[in-house]
Amino acid sequence: MADKRLLLIDGNSIAFKAFYALFQSVDRFTNHEGLHTSAIYGFNTMLDNILTAVQPTAALAAFDAGKVTFRTKLYDDYKGDRKKTPTELIEQFPYIKELLKDRGIKSYELANYEADDIIGTLSKQAEAAGYEVTIVTGDRDLTQLCSDHVTVSVSKTGVSEIDHYTADYVKEHLGITPKQIIDLKGLQGDTSDNYPGVTKVGPKTADKLIKQFGSIENLYDHIDEVTAKKLKEHLIEDHDQALLSKRLATIDCNAPVTIGLDELEYMGNQDEALIAFYKRMNFNKFLSQMNLQSEMPTIEYTMIDADHLNDVKLSGAVTLYLGMDGDNYHQAPFVGFVIGDGDHWYVSRDVELLKSAPLKDRLTDDQTPISVFDAKRAYVGLNRLGIKLNHVDFDMLLVSYLLNTNDNSNDLSKVASKHGYYGVKSDDDVYGKGAKRSIPEDDQTLFDHLASKALAISALKDKMFKELDEHDQTRLYQEIELPIAFVLARMEIQGITVNRDQLISMGSKLSERIAEYEQAIYNDAGQEFNIGSPKQLGEILFEKLHLPVIKRTKTGYSTSVDVLEKLAPEAPIVDNILKYRQLSKIASTYVDGLLKVIYPSDNKVHTRYLQTLTQTGRLSSVDPNLQNIPIRTDEGRQIRRAFVPSHPGWQIFSSDYSQIELRVLASISGDTNMQDEFNHNDDIHASTARRIFGLQSNDEVTPELRRQAKAVNFGIVYGISDFGLAKNTGISRKDAKQFIDKYFAEYPKVNEYMQNEVKFAHANGFVETITHRRRYLPDIHSRNFHQRSFAERTAMNSPIQGSAADIIKIAMINMESALAGMQAKMLLQIHDELVFEAPAEEIPVLEKLVPKVMDSAVKLQVPLRVASHHGPTWYDAK
Repeated sequence: MADKRLLLIDGNSIAFKAFYALFQSVDRFTNHEGLHTSAIYGFNTMLDNILTAVQPTAALAAFDAGKVTFRTKLYDDYKGDRKKTPTELIEQFPYIKELLKDRGIKSYELANYEADDIIGTLSKQAEAAGYEVTIVTGDRDLTQLCSDHVTVSVSKTGVSEIDHYTADYVKEHLGITPKQIIDLKGLQGDTSDNYPGVTKVGPKTADKLIKQFGSIENLYDHIDEVTAKKLKEHLIEDHDQALLSKRLATIDCNAPVTIGLDELEYMGNQDEALIAFYKRMNFNKFLSQMNLQSEMPTIEYTMIDADHLNDVKLSGAVTLYLGMDGDNYHQAPFVGFVIGDGDHWYVSRDVELLKSAPLKDRLTDDQTPISVFDAKRAYVGLNRLGIKLNHVDFDMLLVSYLLNTNDNSNDLSKVASKHGYYGVKSDDDVYGKGAKRSIPEDDQTLFDHLASKALAISALKDKMFKELDEHDQTRLYQEIELPIAFVLARMEIQGITVNRDQLISMGSKLSERIAEYEQAIYNDAGQEFNIGSPKQLGEILFEKLHLPVIKRTKTGYSTSVDVLEKLAPEAPIVDNILKYRQLSKIASTYVDGLLKVIYPSDNKVHTRYLQTLTQTGRLSSVDPNLQNIPIRTDEGRQIRRAFVPSHPGWQIFSSDYSQIELRVLASISGDTNMQDEFNHNDDIHASTARRIFGLQSNDEVTPELRRQAKAVNFGIVYGISDFGLAKNTGISRKDAKQFIDKYFAEYPKVNEYMQNEVKFAHANGFVETITHRRRYLPDIHSRNFHQRSFAERTAMNSPIQGSAADIIKIAMINMESALAGMQAKMLLQIHDELVFEAPAEEIPVLEKLVPKVMDSAVKLQVPLRVASHHGPTWYDAK
């Protein structure tokens, strides 16, 4: 390797490449201050790759100084068609330059010149001084600089895939020399930089001419040798344009650069500054990759087996990590465990050892505080071993989630790094990914990994508890989130019985109906085709049947549901397609999907509730998702017939809150008009319609007016705009705005509350529920209007939705205690609904008990109302 190696980075080009490579995820890449970081992140990824490959002794990142350069003076429209740089990218440039400084690389720009010219000038100087030069860019124009000692590395997609251009590579792949690239550009022009070239001369013609004549100048010296009449005319007419384009394409290698090669020494990472920078950017991956020995304590542990259990010494609080390979902890294979008290740590692959007295006694003792990562997972896992986890004190996952609900990873390594602890590798790093994933056979590799997780839990406990206390969230954790984790665990273990034969029968009937709709569609289309293919469906509807085209996508015609619903009145085939899709979805997702996840051991499904996923505190359900079973169509509701009690003669009992979010809104806003309507048990939607439409009594409200008022009520809860309300109700945007204005006039405190929440969010960066659950809003100060507006709407609705989630969690905790001594079991939580099973003789008790417990979960300024139903299936209990 050469002794002198210069790395030149095209700063603007790489920043743009990095930004657009992560463009679909741009909102996900923000730090805790709300700064967009996607370009910074991608730029740093490029630096990691290229610095390792080049190992430079000198380095510089060149940037454009501004839009005005000598080229814009030559040609006014140079780069004139380029889109405005997104504000999300503009705000990142100062931080990219700070990153470069912290990585030991200077930045430089030169007035009246582009980054290309700085790079061209320095590359020639460096080559003459005996350097090997590597140029990194996203712009192939710089390949004109290739030589025996200059390599131009051009990123293809993103910043990781790179083509390395040398003079030989250009000659082999393009058939020309690097310098002839500017002649090509002169003839064909450049749409990206917006200069014209010669009329009707494209890449193929330009390539042929340059290979024949060598240069533009020589081409014009031999213009009579061009035999194609029209081509010759265009060349002659555009002579000056061709030479100008070549001048614009030529990188100036003699720019008045004021920085010398002796000033470009590559200094390497400035660790202290770089660590601080990564922390500010929330770049936990990069932090974990750094060798932070001071922040990576080691752990000494003892490997135990059945013969050495008497050697276990544990006193006081303990930390447990129970390893399982997979997300579904009801079935995932056990990997091993770590248990310790801070002074002594014990590890083993054999989880059966946890059943032994020295260990089981510690886990089931109600006097021993236990620290874990994901209490619900640990509880269910230990339950599989016949152990009842009794006294969890610290759940690292739950505490982290409460501290910032936007950070909802379930990966212990990522969670630890978010709290400044970088001593844990991710499971993917240790076990591998996809088909290559496997648990290490080497004990030390596995045990080191498991032990590092346990140490992280132990090390972060005090720090994270202190933050929780500072956020005034300790009660939320101790009285709601931690207790509900165990309520949910016991519900998941209980499961709900599914009648497999009923599902199979429903699937058979659905298949018959789907086949009927399929045939009707073929008859209407006059041919058979793949109804599930948007491309084929679009061709049938819009080319063969000539239905009006409402929307196009990048790949053709849109056949989305909203498009088809607009077309349905135009043709029977569209209505049949909608019904076909609906039934196919029910059959595949809910019938076939449920059949796959029924446990053969008990004929039940055991869903998993995701407690740390949503930003509002609402629960989600997976494996299977029982919160998503359709209820708007009878075909969808029929699925609930398959959910039955686990004992003959028992019944399914269901209770759900009535309009809980509106009741929360009435209470926390303090609006007396809305409160009076709830306190008098009025129909809130009819009352809202009466107020909006200026009627004398609720009796005058028609079903249609009530429907519109209902849309306004729930729209207000979700911070709806006049545009959104118009779309939801089918009224004009003008009428929608009048409805909203009238609504706020009738419920003035609601409007005042909404505005106060937005002000609070702007001042504090977050909003809170009635139990101090926080939701941080990093985009509340965004320069992007749409992102800022979304954050403001979120500020309005999150406290309402989150408070409703808090209420039902409190009700569930109280409900489990109230059911003590009864045979009835709580089975499911479906948003605002609780589902139970009970023997018939306990149903009258539940009819009084459940509403009483749910109504009294939280004291609001208006009463909570609960509706209850029961029957032999879940369908009948609604």
